[in-house]
Amino acid sequence: MSAESSAAPGPRPALHVLILGGTTEARRLAEALAGDPACRVTTSLAGRVASPVLPPGETRVGGFGGVEGLAAWIVVHDVTHVVDATHPFAERMSFHAAEAAALTGVPLLALRRPGWTPEPGDDWIFVESLEEAAERLPGLGSRAFLTTGRMGLHTFAHLTDTWFLVRSVDPPAAPVPPRLEVLLDRGPFSLDDERELIARHRIDVLVTKDSGGSATAPKLTAAREAGIPVLVVRRPAVPRGVPETGSVEAVQDWLGASR
Repeated sequence: MSAESSAAPGPRPALHVLILGGTTEARRLAEALAGDPACRVTTSLAGRVASPVLPPGETRVGGFGGVEGLAAWIVVHDVTHVVDATHPFAERMSFHAAEAAALTGVPLLALRRPGWTPEPGDDWIFVESLEEAAERLPGLGSRAFLTTGRMGLHTFAHLTDTWFLVRSVDPPAAPVPPRLEVLLDRGPFSLDDERELIARHRIDVLVTKDSGGSATAPKLTAAREAGIPVLVVRRPAVPRGVPETGSVEAVQDWLGASR
C-alpha cells in the first residue's frame, strides 16, 4: 500500500523530480531541492522501516508494483527526472528504475555514495554475496558482528556454532541464526561506541556490506584497531547505461542543465 502527501496549490513547477530514497544522500538531495520553487520533489521510500525519518517535500511509502507500476506512476505524475538514491545494495529497485526510465523516456541518474577502501592494517576479505560470506565465516571467527541488514539474516540461519550480534532499527523476522543477540539502534555510530561494543561482546570477526558513507564507517576502524578480520560483501554494479555520481551537487547541476 502506498501513502502520498498532496501537492500544495500554486504554479506548476518546471521539474518534478522523483527521488528513490531511503539513504542519507537521498535526504540531502531532497533538502537541497526543497527551497527551489521551480522544482517539485517526491521521495519514495520502500517502507521497510516502521518509523522512517521523512525528508522535506512530498513523500510516498511502499512499492510501485514492479517496472510497469513505476513507469505508470512516472507518467501519471508528470515526473521529469528520476534519481536513484536507493541503498547501494537495493539492486532490484535500481534495475526497475532503469527499465521504467527506458520505457518512459525520462532521464535517470544514480546517486551513489563512494564505497569503502581498506587502509594499512585492515584485514578485509572480499566476497561477492551474503551466501559466500556465510560460507567463509566459520573459518574466521566464532563471535560475529553481523552488519549486513536484517533482511538477509536468513542467509546465516544455518550457522549453529557461530554467535551473532546484529544491530537493526527494527527487530528482524525469522528465520535467524539460533545464537543471536539483537541491538535496536539507529546510526550514526561513533568510534568510541564501536570500540566498546566490539570489546564488550568479544567480537572476533565483522561481516558487512560495502555500503560506503560515514554513518557506519567507524566499525571498520574499530575492527582494524582490534585486529579482527572483516568480511566485506562487494556492492552490485549500477545497471548498464545509467550514469552515476556520488555528489548531490552533481545531481543539482544535472537538473539545472535541463531547465
